[in-house]
Amino acid sequence: MRTPLLSAAVLKNWGAAIFVAVALTSATSTGTTAGALAQPLPGTVSTEVRMKLERDSRLSVTETVQVPDGTTVKRTVPLRLAVGNDLERRYEVTDAKVEGRGGTTVGDDEFSATFEGGQSTLTYTVVGAVAPVGDALEVRWQVAGGWDTELDKVSVSFSAPDSPTSVNCLAGPVGSSQPCTSADLADGKGVRAQEIKLGAGERVDVAIGLSAGVVPPNAVVVEQSGLAAAFALTPISGAALGGLLVLLLGGVALLWYLRGRDAAALASEVGAVSVLVRDAGGRVAFASPDGVLPGQVGTVVDEHVDVVDVTATVIDLAVRNYLWIAEVRQEDGFGHDWQIVRRNPADASLSGYERAVYEVLLPQGADAVTVSELRGRQVDLARVRDELYADVVEKRWFVRRPDAERSLFWWVGIGLAVLGLVATVVLALTVGNALFGLAVAVGGVALAFGARSMPARTKRGSELLEHVRGLRGYLHGVTPEDVPEADRELVFSRSLPYAVVLGETERWLAAFGRQDLYWYGNSGTSTDFRRSFPAFLGALDGVLAQAGHLRSLRAPNP
Repeated sequence: MRTPLLSAAVLKNWGAAIFVAVALTSATSTGTTAGALAQPLPGTVSTEVRMKLERDSRLSVTETVQVPDGTTVKRTVPLRLAVGNDLERRYEVTDAKVEGRGGTTVGDDEFSATFEGGQSTLTYTVVGAVAPVGDALEVRWQVAGGWDTELDKVSVSFSAPDSPTSVNCLAGPVGSSQPCTSADLADGKGVRAQEIKLGAGERVDVAIGLSAGVVPPNAVVVEQSGLAAAFALTPISGAALGGLLVLLLGGVALLWYLRGRDAAALASEVGAVSVLVRDAGGRVAFASPDGVLPGQVGTVVDEHVDVVDVTATVIDLAVRNYLWIAEVRQEDGFGHDWQIVRRNPADASLSGYERAVYEVLLPQGADAVTVSELRGRQVDLARVRDELYADVVEKRWFVRRPDAERSLFWWVGIGLAVLGLVATVVLALTVGNALFGLAVAVGGVALAFGARSMPARTKRGSELLEHVRGLRGYLHGVTPEDVPEADRELVFSRSLPYAVVLGETERWLAAFGRQDLYWYGNSGTSTDFRRSFPAFLGALDGVLAQAGHLRSLRAPNP
């Protein structure tokens, strides 16, 4: 097979076409063959590469390089080339030296040569250039590449113990399939090729076919080493990634089911629940759904213990006659303050968190305290928070206390992420399969970020969520006319802590706020309860928020 010397399809530009045409005309006029090589232009860099395949399969290479005076150029040749998934072909260069002005450096991954002004000759031997291809052999070498400057011309010749059967010469950017300017079998006795105007960083790659048995093959193909191999997709790393995907999808599906149940509870149309009950004598009283207390409502709705939950609990303790709240004037006579007075001792009817709130306000030996005095005291709400979380777990609205489970998943996720990163580094530097460690790290990060969405409420907790929404509907819709006058004070008072925690205080005060209350007094003041009570809530919220143990949020929105 003979490759045509010239064709319009392989000429890079009109300048190259004219250059080759002039060279061929000159060669013909001097009696040389049609494949004679064009002469380089003065002041440019050019190279002539002569390759000879020895009978022991080594490839002897001589490069004659012409460099303009006052110029230094460098060529860097890779000795490891990827040839497929996780495989690379390795070459070895020996006996490299430069005759003239220049030098060489040979390593495991590449070798380089530098050339200064004038003509220099680089010689070296390549091991690993001969590979079996089907029933034949192929000699492959990058005869030009890695130059840090443009080459005006690259000339190539090749000889072997037997005549070559084919030649394939590619030039241009690495990875391109552009053919060289010319390449042929030189009348069956060898190979000649030429490339005009090779850009800096581009290459000329020559593959020459030989009959089987001419020389023994010596190509070395191994699995990739380094980061590329360490992060290659192997059966082990693929199984790890697949397992991680299954776990992530399973976790997402579980959260979707559990959170979807909560979302359905939040999105469903829920009317006012029946919280007003009548006894045998016709009296009307308030009864919360599932016996939920005001402080528990906010925790079930947003899964956090907030300042407003504690404030609502204080109001509820007053309504239930454990405390008395009285508006008083400040000692300087300007502005208002509020006094919280012990009315009845804490008893077994109080839950753990209610007792903790009671004792925070009125510790042993104290029968009264003002809000301004609380502001100057170090209020510790840590016990209140812990008791309230434990309470919602005991009531089976959550399997575990929400804050502890979020923290657990967060720290487990962070630990897995760190462990995965360490494993990734160790595996990359040792046995490979670093994707296994990376999969663990990704799973840890996903778990840490997913901790914010955990835990979902239990089924009973989701049902309570619907009841709480119904309770809010009751606060929106009930009017004084729906409650007998004799029962309005008690119904208003028992409902008020729930209005506080659910953000319905303003509406509830507007509807029922004219009542004379048994648990709230105006000592020495004449302020309207509908104005003084919101001020009391704001002042108490501010004092409780100073403790720093709870979020300062109001009105969870179920």
